[in-house]
Amino acid sequence: VQLQAFGGGLVQAGGSLRLSCAFSGRTADIYAMAWFRQAPGKDREFVASINWNTGLTYYADSLQGRFTISRDNAKNTVYLQMDSLKPEDTAVYFCAASVTIMTRKSYHYEYWGQGTLVTVSS
Repeated sequence: VQLQAFGGGLVQAGGSLRLSCAFSGRTADIYAMAWFRQAPGKDREFVASINWNTGLTYYADSLQGRFTISRDNAKNTVYLQMDSLKPEDTAVYFCAASVTIMTRKSYHYEYWGQGTLVTVSS
């Protein structure tokens, strides 16, 4: 499975951005997709995940209400809509795929995209 994330960029605080993650390969094996992020000098943290078949979603508690994960099964693409962005949302955002479990733990995801940088200015 190959993943490619895109859509990052520079946005002012309070603005919105939508990230996309397109994947290819053994897509029939996908159980869940997720977004993680890593800010400079910090550990990678869970943002949101979605069950590829049912659409069930999980969010980091601190982000629920501002971020929305969704999927387009026909396009093999997962999205992350980010609204009311804050400077502390600045990070490299990664999409990831799991063939076994839907979880908040990064080590459960076998496949990773290259990351896309989101910078929120104050």
